[in-house]
Amino acid sequence: MEKNVYIVRMGEVALKGLNKSYFERMLVDRVRKIMKKYPETEVVRSEGMVFVRTLPEVPQETVIKEVSRVFGVDSISPAVEVESDMESIQKGAADYMLALMEKRPNMYTFKVEARRSDKTFPLQSPEIARKVGARILVTCKVLKVDVHEPDCRIFVHVRRDKTYIYEQKISAFGGLPLGTNGKGMVLLSGGIDSPVAAFMMAKRGMLIETVHFHSYPYTSERAFEKVKDLATILASYCGRFRIHSINLLPIQEQIVANCPEEETTILVRRFMMKIAERVARNNGCMMLITGENIGQVASQTAEALVVTDACVSMPVMRPLIAMDKVDIIEKAQEIGTFETSILPYEDCCTVFLPKHPKTKPRLEQILQSESKLDCEALIEAALAADEVTVINPVD
Repeated sequence: MEKNVYIVRMGEVALKGLNKSYFERMLVDRVRKIMKKYPETEVVRSEGMVFVRTLPEVPQETVIKEVSRVFGVDSISPAVEVESDMESIQKGAADYMLALMEKRPNMYTFKVEARRSDKTFPLQSPEIARKVGARILVTCKVLKVDVHEPDCRIFVHVRRDKTYIYEQKISAFGGLPLGTNGKGMVLLSGGIDSPVAAFMMAKRGMLIETVHFHSYPYTSERAFEKVKDLATILASYCGRFRIHSINLLPIQEQIVANCPEEETTILVRRFMMKIAERVARNNGCMMLITGENIGQVASQTAEALVVTDACVSMPVMRPLIAMDKVDIIEKAQEIGTFETSILPYEDCCTVFLPKHPKTKPRLEQILQSESKLDCEALIEAALAADEVTVINPVD
């Protein structure tokens, strides 16, 4: 049975050096994994490109949506595959254009762009384009050539084994294939920023695990359902991962009872980082990932971030650190997390929020306040109550 063909181009992966084949294999494995639910789908790697072949009943829109979510994919093109001889190429291109004209009755001009990867092919790229264009003009008599602003641009890619004819280059997210850059622990809240941070690190090839802090019963079960909804959206890009859910309320109560009110925010944040580091080390993660953005709130001033980092030895990645909030919101909208993030459910960071939080904390003062607490016992108790939820992508 004849199958639909899709050209899948690799972005940054194609620029790799001696380890390029490793990145390509990882990308192909990810595409195969995401497409295995569609029977008889083939995914093959050939000379720096990936080709996906599906049964005709698999909708084109579905294939594009699925494959474009694979990190490392730069673009995808539905294509027609023909033999690499001039007659087959010309006929294939003319038939392709006739089919396009049926879908677009208001199309009047076109341009052909040819690329010759097979340097043994007897014609060079400009000649291929001219001959293909001539056949289209003869076959589709209502069309004219416009090399500047055509209604339709047809691409002809001549390779050694086959030639591919296509029109669209549909952009994907690019980046690096999942699993090529270790594993990180994301501090996942129900807000806008941390899901975007998780997405951006996964885009760089990092597998993720997440830890979520709540203050039940001050925060509701519905607030955690919101976090799971966000995680499910992320899983469509990042694959299966886990959420470690930890109740921070006993720690918050001890801080409020024993420490200066204005230091509550930074002290709570330091406990979150310490706990996240323990969870990360216990689960094979090499770094922490947060959605912090410098200057956005009291706990994210430069001084506060320095004091926060001082409590952990593990590297802390902050992919949003210098982004404008507008840009973060746009990215959240692009990946589909924004509408869920803005649902009005409680967050543990809003519990016991001081009226005037300290924005320029000094480490020695914070350490003095922490000395009033049995930090190790509080951390161990929080870890003992860790509840793990597995998040799977939705088909």
